[in-house]
Amino acid sequence: MLYQISHQTSYTYSQSVSLSPHLIRLRPRSDSWQRLHDFSLSIAPQPQGCSEFIDLDGNNLTKIWFDRSTKQLALQVLAKVETLETNPFDYLVEPWATTIPFDYPSSMLKQLQAYLQPYSPMPDASVLELARDLVHEAREDVLSFLASINQKIYANCDYITRETGQPWPAGLTWKKKQGSCRDFAVLFMDICRAAGLATRFISGYQEGDLDLDDGDLHAWVEVYLPGAGWRGYDPTHGLAVCDRHIAVAASALPKYTAPVSGAVNPASGLRGDRQLLSSTLHTQISISRV
Repeated sequence: MLYQISHQTSYTYSQSVSLSPHLIRLRPRSDSWQRLHDFSLSIAPQPQGCSEFIDLDGNNLTKIWFDRSTKQLALQVLAKVETLETNPFDYLVEPWATTIPFDYPSSMLKQLQAYLQPYSPMPDASVLELARDLVHEAREDVLSFLASINQKIYANCDYITRETGQPWPAGLTWKKKQGSCRDFAVLFMDICRAAGLATRFISGYQEGDLDLDDGDLHAWVEVYLPGAGWRGYDPTHGLAVCDRHIAVAASALPKYTAPVSGAVNPASGLRGDRQLLSSTLHTQISISRV
């Protein structure tokens, strides 16, 4: 599939502000699963400086900094991306990694430590129990287990829109039986991590309904399967990820996939003004096949 993406984001502030250096994670990745053909990023006000770099997770980041105050920050991304993977199960897992639990080799385990830690500081008992039940139902088969998690969340949890805020803890999402895509992604991650499977959080785009112009960023999960590498699962739609998802950023921690991050302070620098400072976020995303 070849997609054209338009992504506009604007922050409007209640007073003039001073912007600290900001990090932008909006460049789709380019690899064997998808190819980035064109990309442009427009920023207003014009930053004093701009640099591109690769972070610890291999994501493409843009760092911008400013030398004047403003009451608005606006970003516009235009990208053309070709997705290449039509069969999400076209792989061969290592023989020792087909059943749960399995032991990662020590060298691999060191590399995956960050992807095995629960998102919540204290693992939730209901999530641990759910993980045990699903492992039992799957008869310890790893691929059946992953498919079961996907369908369990998809069938039992209602999708709600939460435009801002960190993902909920996995136990809260499962208790409420509802959440946003990022909440479902964290729930999926923690179920896997409870069973000893390395996972990472993915931010990007999903095709959705191409007749609508009110798209949004999407979130899903990639699981590390020895012999097959990182493989995507989308519990919001109950799907294994293939050519209708466009990945932008990946990390063991969701906060390191945020599309825009950076501090904002009143231009006056007065504490009272900081307490009165408010902002409005407006996002418009459209995705179309080319």
